[in-house]
Amino acid sequence: MIFLEKYDVKFKKKFGQNFLKDINIVKRIVDVSGVNKNSLVIEVGPGGAIMTKELANRAKNVLAYEIDIDLADELYKRIEDCSNVDVLFQDFLDSDLLSDISNYSYDSIYFVSNVPYYITTPILLKLLKSEIHFNKIVMMVQKEVGNRFSTSPGSREYGSITVLLNYFYDIKKEFLVSRKQFIPEPNVDSVVVSFTERKDKLKLNDFSFFEQLLKDSFQFKRKKLRNNLKKYDLKIIENVLATYNYDLNVRAEMLNVEIFVALANALRK
Repeated sequence: MIFLEKYDVKFKKKFGQNFLKDINIVKRIVDVSGVNKNSLVIEVGPGGAIMTKELANRAKNVLAYEIDIDLADELYKRIEDCSNVDVLFQDFLDSDLLSDISNYSYDSIYFVSNVPYYITTPILLKLLKSEIHFNKIVMMVQKEVGNRFSTSPGSREYGSITVLLNYFYDIKKEFLVSRKQFIPEPNVDSVVVSFTERKDKLKLNDFSFFEQLLKDSFQFKRKKLRNNLKKYDLKIIENVLATYNYDLNVRAEMLNVEIFVALANALRK
């Protein structure tokens, strides 16, 4: 049986508002997350609260960030029986997340959200730089973006964000969601992606330098490293690449996380 949710709201395209309408998909997303009764869950863009209510049923507390104050009446009406949900009407990207979660006691912490597609990457970057050790991050994202996050070296979608995220997380595409499952219907299909923090992260001397090196390496995707990284010490780069059977004529899209970490550490001893 499919349960279709109806919303008494005016959808705003500028906030990327596409609300899920099938509770069965919501339950699958929360199942993937592994949220439990002793956990705190962060949600961005609760919208019509279909996910928020399911999270509240399973978690100790839910902290939701909603940028659209016009949704307040509808949102509060839907969660009036959920005493364990707090909503902050603000831009999540401007939030002091560490300070916000300091008000809660919990055994585990999760991020579970159908995020606005236009800020998917900024949200992920905020989470990984927050120094919060999430038990799991589960996001509904645009299908093409999910492919970019989880792809392998050598593919067209492989880029700096792929390397950065794969340094921190084991990434898994969980299941696809048709565009027909949203109100209003977007122009793209979606995928639920999970991120679990790597326990075997490679040692990195300087994260900021690593991040900049990745941006420079992929700045012009069709150019070789020799050209993209000419402001760096090419002799050091050449020596590192040689240990992996590559040379300066290689393109960034061919190199895995381990090689980029080796390059960053060698250049930033």
